[in-house]
Order: sequence, then structure tokens, then C-alpha cells
Amino acid sequence: MASRTGSDRLLRGAVRHSAGPTAVLLVCSVVAAACALAVPAVAGRTLDLLLHRHPAAGAWLAWAAVLLAAEVLLEAATVLLTQLTTARATAWVRIRASTGLSATAPHRAEPHSGGDVAARLCVNASDSGAAPAALATSVSSVLVPVGALVALALIDPWTAAVFAAGLPLLLLVLRTFAHQSSDSVGRYQQAQGAVAARLTEALSGARTIAAAHTARREEERILAPLEDMTRYGTRMWLVHGRAVARAGVLLPLLTTAVVAVAGTRLAAGELSIGDLLAASRYAALAAGVGSVAAPLGTLVRARTAGRRTALLADLPPMAHGSAGLPADGPGDLELRKVRVVRDGVPLLTDVTLAIDGGSTVAVVGRSGAGKSTLSALAGRLTDPDEGRVLLDGVDLAELTRAELRSATSYAFARPAFDSGATPTVRRAIASGLGAAEGAGCGAVNAEAGGGADAVVDTGGGSVRAAETGGGAVTAAETGGGTDAVLDTGRGARTAAAPRTAESLAEEVRDAARAASADTFIRLLPQGYDTPLDDTPLSGGESQRLGLARAFIGAGRLMILDDATSSLDTATERQVELALSTSLQPCTKLVVAHRVSTAARADKVVWLEAGRVRGCGPHRLLWEDPDYRAVFLAEPTAASTATVAPVEAVASARAAGAAGAPGAVAAQDNRRAGRPVHDELGSDA
Repeated sequence: MASRTGSDRLLRGAVRHSAGPTAVLLVCSVVAAACALAVPAVAGRTLDLLLHRHPAAGAWLAWAAVLLAAEVLLEAATVLLTQLTTARATAWVRIRASTGLSATAPHRAEPHSGGDVAARLCVNASDSGAAPAALATSVSSVLVPVGALVALALIDPWTAAVFAAGLPLLLLVLRTFAHQSSDSVGRYQQAQGAVAARLTEALSGARTIAAAHTARREEERILAPLEDMTRYGTRMWLVHGRAVARAGVLLPLLTTAVVAVAGTRLAAGELSIGDLLAASRYAALAAGVGSVAAPLGTLVRARTAGRRTALLADLPPMAHGSAGLPADGPGDLELRKVRVVRDGVPLLTDVTLAIDGGSTVAVVGRSGAGKSTLSALAGRLTDPDEGRVLLDGVDLAELTRAELRSATSYAFARPAFDSGATPTVRRAIASGLGAAEGAGCGAVNAEAGGGADAVVDTGGGSVRAAETGGGAVTAAETGGGTDAVLDTGRGARTAAAPRTAESLAEEVRDAARAASADTFIRLLPQGYDTPLDDTPLSGGESQRLGLARAFIGAGRLMILDDATSSLDTATERQVELALSTSLQPCTKLVVAHRVSTAARADKVVWLEAGRVRGCGPHRLLWEDPDYRAVFLAEPTAASTATVAPVEAVASARAAGAAGAPGAVAAQDNRRAGRPVHDELGSDA
């Protein structure tokens, strides 16, 4: 959990961001408090003048009416401004948290499951966003009882002394409430996040649960934290109830004592009837010191929730350099002594590779060999712990974000499409271009106000946010773990001459044809303009749209991480043919599980336990029985390019599931005792 310093820093930022509305709220609440304090004195003076039939009684009565009206209006304004301030601060907190999650490296975001992130961004961010308004209203909550106590002293010191005698007990009640509430609220929010995380995991694996008939067991697992929620929620409300009950007994006693003393002083001729009226009213206002518990409780919840939200906001960002790529670079990819360690487990060890520009390289290996980690390194979706990754001789860490993303494109096993940012099929494909070109077909820029809405492919099937003008990052989290963080700010492309709407639409169709998606898209009710929400896609159709999006944005390096796992053999062959003939020349890195894919590649990188076991043409590696075993029961040599039996293909595809993005998250789930569902990387 984030430190209190991180929480306080986040809350201070929320206050600064909403400084304008908060200042107006503070002024309104303070002026309303001043009116509330003035009313008893004016009313008491008015009563005395009326009893003595003084001619000025009418004017004082008018002032009392004005003060009451002003108090009512200002209270209404305070309520409205409280909502506006809270909404503004909450939005800022959510943006900060989601930006922190988006900008960090995937392995740092990976421990936060989708449900937990949803709880932090929704419930906890709302609690954190209430801090500025609570801080402003707490000033008036303190000002009224303190001012009332001062007014009592001015009317008669004895009435103030009687009330002050009970203040230590009241302050003790408030202190106990604040201390005990903080712990209970924090533990309640943790249990709440656990329920959300488990529910998201179960939804992502709904088919597996149904097939295994484990719905009852999953229900019990999801609802297990309810026991903690009940315990800490009950404790939280008991603390609140005790505070209210104690204050409810103490405050009426103090008020009664003040009125009794004032009555005695009236009988002695020391006070007037108006003074008695004012004293009784001020005693009630002073007793309102218990109302401080409301904003105090809000601040306690905000600070506790802020620690959970700040954990996302304070994730270290992935830094980018200022370098560019050589203009005539062919797309040479080089890894030098790369080592990747996550949670103490080495995923890649001493990997050194040199991939010629324009070549097609297949990456093969058993489940957990490090294929997806290698593909993530190639496009800098993550950084190595040791070693360097270079594209055309330039370290990827030294490139600007725009230069890096314009040079690379990705396609994953489970592409994600944001139907809000890219509502139609056409715009979903065009989003692979980035900002400038995507606007040409009316497909990419409409919702971003001039920036591109970039949908990120992730292996885990997760939601993705937008890029906002000039290469912002996109959010990346999944139900089973966190996948790649990717933005598509293609700065290198923006300098090119703008395409016409017709030429851009043709590019979209060409990319769809290359991905074998054009046929099924034309059969949709509105063709390329069919809304994504009205387009139920099979696993293979979704993958073909993801491939089309990668194809249209192809730069120097294209990385396909299990991106054809849901395609039938004939369609996959068409896609492979397009990769070799229809697209502009670029380096292609393909995570492969089928022997036919490896056979058609120029070179194969064979990974085993995070190390390069072999590197070379498929026909030479095929002579090694251990290499053949990677593809399980393939009976024919690759040189024949014969399709394997159905059983062997199914087995190979099942074995390849863990190589898809999300496999590392799945392994983490196993270590954490969480269920791993086939949706994390299986074939549809």
C-alpha cells in the first residue's frame, strides 16, 4: 500500500486542481456560518425591542429576515459547490491514477488486476475526491461552534463556562472516532477491492467455469472477502454510532445546562429575555461541534482511500529519450546480453540476437519459455533489467515515444477495441495509423479533440484508453493481470502529406484484405461503418481486425504475438502470404506455435527456459528431436509444408496458449493462488 506521504501528496494535488471551486465554497460556507452566528443576536435584540415597543424594532426585524434568507441561499450554494468541487477533484484523481498506470512499465502494473484497479479508480477515487470540499466545509463546521461559544461569553461568561466544562469530553469522543475509523475504513476498502478483483477474474473465465461446473465454488471464492467487509463495515458503523450516541447524550446536557444558567441569570435581572433567546440559540450552535464529525469522517476516508489511489498514481513512468531513427534504416533488430527478471524469477537470461531488417523471424518454444517477454522487449513494451535492445543501431530507450511507436506495430492473441473511441469497424482499423492520418477517414480523431484515440491490443483481452494529442500513453490492465502499455503517437507520420479520405479508406480496405477480414466485414449490416457494439465477433474475426490494425500502421518492425492462434489453417496461410507479399517491407517478429509458421519464416529463434536454445533456418533446427518436440506430435518434416493432423494442431495450439500475452500474468496467478482461465491465451 502507498505511504501516507503519497496519499497526502495526491490529496494536496486534488485541492490545488480544484482551488477555484474550493475557494468559492469556502467563502460561501464561511459567510453562511457568519449569518448563522449573527441571527441569534439580531433575533434577541429584535425581541427586546418588540417587547418595549421601540420604533427601531421593524428595522431589526427586517435585518433578521435578510440574514435568515441569506443563510438559506448560501447553504444551498454550498451544497451545489460541494458537488461541483467533489466532481472536479474526483476526475483529477482518476486521471492521475490512470495516467500513472498507463505510463508505467507493464510488469509494474501487472500485480493490479482489473477488478482491483476498477475499485481504486471508481470507489476509492470518489472518496479521495471528496477531500477538498470536506476541507472547505470543515472550516465552517469549526467556525460556528467556536463563534457560538465566544458569543455566549459576550452575553454572559457563566453560560460560556458551563458549556466549556463539557468540551474535553466532546473532543475525546471526536478523537476516538477519527482514530478508530481510519483503520476500519482502510480494511473495508481492501476487502472491497478483493471482491471486485475476483469478480473480474471470474467473468474473464466464464466459459471455463461453466464447462467445469464450478460456479458454486467460484461464487464462494468471490464472496469470501464479504466476511471481512461485514466485520470491518460493522466496526466502522459501530464507531460512528458510538460517537453519535455519545455526542447525542452529551450535547443536549450541555445545552440544557446553558439554558438553565441563563434562566437563573434572567431571574436575577442580569439578562434580558432577548439575551435568554440568544443564549439558548448559541448553546445549540455550540453543541453543533459534533457536526465536525461529518467532514472529519470524510477526510479520514479520503486519506485512507488516497493511499490506495496513490499506489497507481505513483507508479514510476517509463522514460523515453529524444533520439530518432536513421531515415534509411532497414529495421535491423538487435538484443545484446538481455536479462529480464520479474518477482525474482528470470524470464530471459543472456539473450543475444541479431535480426536482419526486412526478414521474418519466428519465435518458438514451450509454454513459459519467454516468447511473449521477448516480443514485449522488441517493441519496448517493457525494458530489460540488463542488456540493450536496438533498432537500426539506436537503443529503444533513447527514442522518443512518437518515434518508437511510429516504427513498431503489434498484434496480439486477443485484440481489444474501444467502441467509444473507435465506434465503427473502419475507425477501429484506422486507429492503427495514429493521429493525423486517422482523421482523414473521420475515423480516429473525432472524440479526442485533435489527438488520436489509440486502441491497444493486449493478450489478456482488456480495455484500453485513448491517446490525447501528441503521444500520450494508453491504460493497460486486464482481468487476469496487466498487459502491454502502448500508445500510438506516430510522430514520424504526422510530417507526411495528409491523405485524402478516399485514399485512407482504401488503405483501410487494403489492410483488411491483407488480414483476410474484408470478406466478413462486407457481410456486416453496414459494412465498414457497422458499429463495433453491433458486431459480435468470433475469436478469429477479432484477431483479423487486430491484424488489419497492425498492418495499416506497419513501420519498420511488426510484432505478432500469437496473433493468428484463433485462425483456421487456410486463413492463417492467407495472412502469412500477405505478410510476405502484400505489405510494405518491414521486419516481422512472429510468436509461433504451428510448425507451418516456423517453416515459412526466414529464421527461427528457439527459446527454452528463457535462453536461446537455437537460432537458424527451420529445416536445420528440425533435425534436433528436442526442437521437434516443441510442436508436439507433428509427423512430417517442415520442408514438406504438410498440415499436421487435427489432434496435433489442437495440441500445439493448446501448448501455445501460455505463450500468448497474459501468460506471465497467468503464471503469477498460479503463484498467487488465483484461478487461471483459458481466456488468458487459449484459442477461441
